[in-house]
Amino acid sequence: MEIREIIGNVTEFFNEFVAPVHKITAVEKNGDHGWKLTVEVIEEKEYMKKYAKDEMLGIYDVLLNEDKEITSYKRRDIRYRSSIKQE
Repeated sequence: MEIREIIGNVTEFFNEFVAPVHKITAVEKNGDHGWKLTVEVIEEKEYMKKYAKDEMLGIYDVLLNEDKEITSYKRRDIRYRSSIKQE
Protein backbone atom coordinates (compact mmCIF):
# COMPACT_ATOMS: atom_id res chain seq x y z
CA MET A 1 0.00 0.00 0.00
CA GLU A 2 1.41 3.34 -1.09
CA ILE A 3 0.37 5.41 1.95
CA ARG A 4 1.91 2.89 4.33
CA GLU A 5 5.26 3.24 2.51
CA ILE A 6 5.01 7.05 2.61
CA ILE A 7 4.26 7.05 6.34
CA GLY A 8 7.16 4.65 6.92
CA ASN A 9 9.59 6.88 5.00
CA VAL A 10 8.52 10.01 6.89
CA THR A 11 8.60 8.26 10.28
CA GLU A 12 12.09 6.91 9.63
CA PHE A 13 13.34 10.35 8.54
CA PHE A 14 11.85 12.17 11.53
CA ASN A 15 13.14 9.55 14.00
CA GLU A 16 16.66 10.03 12.65
CA PHE A 17 16.82 13.79 12.04
CA VAL A 18 14.08 15.65 13.95
CA ALA A 19 12.20 13.85 16.74
CA PRO A 20 10.07 10.71 17.05
CA VAL A 21 6.72 11.06 15.32
CA HIS A 22 3.76 11.49 17.67
CA LYS A 23 1.05 11.49 14.96
CA ILE A 24 0.67 11.88 11.23
CA THR A 25 -2.57 13.80 10.89
CA ALA A 26 -2.78 14.23 7.10
CA VAL A 27 -1.55 12.49 3.95
CA GLU A 28 -2.55 14.24 0.74
CA LYS A 29 -1.66 13.89 -2.91
CA ASN A 30 0.14 17.10 -3.91
CA GLY A 31 -1.13 17.41 -7.48
CA ASP A 32 1.14 15.53 -9.87
CA HIS A 33 4.20 16.45 -7.84
CA GLY A 34 4.15 13.93 -5.00
CA TRP A 35 2.69 14.05 -1.51
CA LYS A 36 2.13 16.46 1.38
CA LEU A 37 1.92 15.30 5.00
CA THR A 38 1.21 16.98 8.32
CA VAL A 39 3.31 15.50 11.11
CA GLU A 40 3.18 16.14 14.86
CA VAL A 41 6.19 15.55 17.12
CA ILE A 42 6.82 16.14 20.82
CA GLU A 43 9.47 18.88 21.03
CA GLU A 44 12.17 18.73 23.72
CA LYS A 45 10.30 16.18 25.82
CA GLU A 46 12.97 15.72 28.48
CA TYR A 47 13.47 19.47 28.97
CA MET A 48 9.75 20.04 29.44
CA LYS A 49 9.45 17.09 31.83
CA LYS A 50 12.43 18.33 33.87
CA TYR A 51 10.70 21.65 34.51
CA ALA A 52 7.23 20.12 35.01
CA LYS A 53 5.84 21.87 31.97
CA ASP A 54 3.28 20.61 29.49
CA GLU A 55 4.86 19.00 26.44
CA MET A 56 5.27 21.13 23.32
CA LEU A 57 3.84 19.76 20.10
CA GLY A 58 5.54 20.74 16.84
CA ILE A 59 3.42 20.60 13.69
CA TYR A 60 5.38 20.07 10.48
CA ASP A 61 4.50 20.21 6.79
CA VAL A 62 6.44 17.59 4.83
CA LEU A 63 6.70 17.32 1.04
CA LEU A 64 7.62 14.13 -0.80
CA ASN A 65 8.34 13.69 -4.50
CA GLU A 66 6.82 11.09 -6.81
CA ASP A 67 9.45 8.57 -5.61
CA LYS A 68 8.20 9.02 -2.02
CA GLU A 69 11.43 10.75 -0.93
CA ILE A 70 11.30 13.76 1.39
CA THR A 71 12.18 16.93 -0.49
CA SER A 72 11.40 19.44 2.26
CA TYR A 73 9.94 19.88 5.73
CA LYS A 74 9.04 22.95 7.75
CA ARG A 75 7.70 23.47 11.25
CA ARG A 76 4.42 25.30 10.74
CA ASP A 77 3.40 25.70 14.38
CA ILE A 78 4.34 24.85 17.94
CA ARG A 79 1.93 24.72 20.86
CA TYR A 80 1.38 23.14 24.24
CA ARG A 81 0.05 19.62 23.82
CA SER A 82 -2.96 20.37 26.03
CA SER A 83 -4.02 23.49 24.13
CA ILE A 84 -6.73 23.24 21.51
CA LYS A 85 -5.96 24.86 18.16
CA GLN A 86 -8.93 26.45 16.39
CA GLU A 87 -8.66 26.53 12.58
